[in-house]
Amino acid sequence: MSEPKLLVFAGSVRTGSLNETLASFVVRRLTARAAHVSHISLTDYDMPLYNGDREKADGPPENAKKLCALFYEHQGIFIAGPEYNAGITPLTKNTIDWISRVEKGAVFRSRAFALGGASDGRLGAYRSLMATRQVLELGCNAFVQPEMISVPQASKAYDANGDLVDAALKSADRCLDALIANAKRYVS
Repeated sequence: MSEPKLLVFAGSVRTGSLNETLASFVVRRLTARAAHVSHISLTDYDMPLYNGDREKADGPPENAKKLCALFYEHQGIFIAGPEYNAGITPLTKNTIDWISRVEKGAVFRSRAFALGGASDGRLGAYRSLMATRQVLELGCNAFVQPEMISVPQASKAYDANGDLVDAALKSADRCLDALIANAKRYVS
């Protein structure tokens, strides 16, 4: 069986994003496991706010179609999402909403998803992780593995190389090992 291809992105595009730091860490850890990894930024896939009237008039935007095609190329997807007001970021939700409108969201039902979140709060974006899980599982019929990465007090959780330290590292490794194993189920 060949190794799965894994896609990694952050649900935040701000400069210095703790979740982009998490996404970069995930890419390094997956690469060290000899995984085939693609790391993208949602800044390269700008889309308007989802609007049903706009979709009816113009269909999904080209960047939603490009992202959907990129999802199809990968058997596993890791989303590093921050927490905004105890929930999913508008960028992450809008991205999922638009992709779900391409081919009626079939792409979500044929790959493994893993979630991670970093915040300076003590919950480590946990509420956002649960909200994102709900959107993917209930709204898109996606498989979202139970293992997640939650990084509380994230501005202090990384060493000088951008690697997680302490208990967060063990949790992250369990999550990434599970993502590789789960994604293998979707390799043709």
